[in-house]
Amino acid sequence: MTEFLAAALAFPTVVFSFLLLIVLAYWLTVALVGLDFDAPVMPISISMFVVITWFTALVGTVLTPEGSLRYAILAGSLLVGALVTKILLIPVKNWTKPEKPASRNDFVGRTAIVRTSKVTERYGQAEVTADDGGTAVVQVRAAQSTELTAGQTALIFDYDAEGEFFWVVDITTGS
Repeated sequence: MTEFLAAALAFPTVVFSFLLLIVLAYWLTVALVGLDFDAPVMPISISMFVVITWFTALVGTVLTPEGSLRYAILAGSLLVGALVTKILLIPVKNWTKPEKPASRNDFVGRTAIVRTSKVTERYGQAEVTADDGGTAVVQVRAAQSTELTAGQTALIFDYDAEGEFFWVVDITTGS
């Protein structure tokens, strides 16, 4: 145990030992107090960097003779810590990507069920299902002078932003 403490308190490991104590105190506080943070990638990335760099410096300190190559160990530890942290954070960043806000254009290309008695070039509503499984009743207009009736399935092919409605065609006949 004394050899471990001697290596942990030798330069350059001692620099990262101090940082490791700060990281451990932070995560202990988070666990006990239940702090919630909005940007989880930052504390995780800093913590991973400190742990990896500390471990690399510790191994380098133990494997090299006393006094030799200490600054090379410091530089190598920082480099290894940065590279390994970057690689390990790839899946974490994918988990924490903000969701794309829903857009009306997300409905284009989907099918919808006509909910009004008819859909014409000037009037109509249909129910469409979103990616999350929720449904929405939207304003629709029939294209090409066709009429759709309640219960028919229509294909949404365009959104008219000015009129705030979707253009639809009968999916069974394509008109």
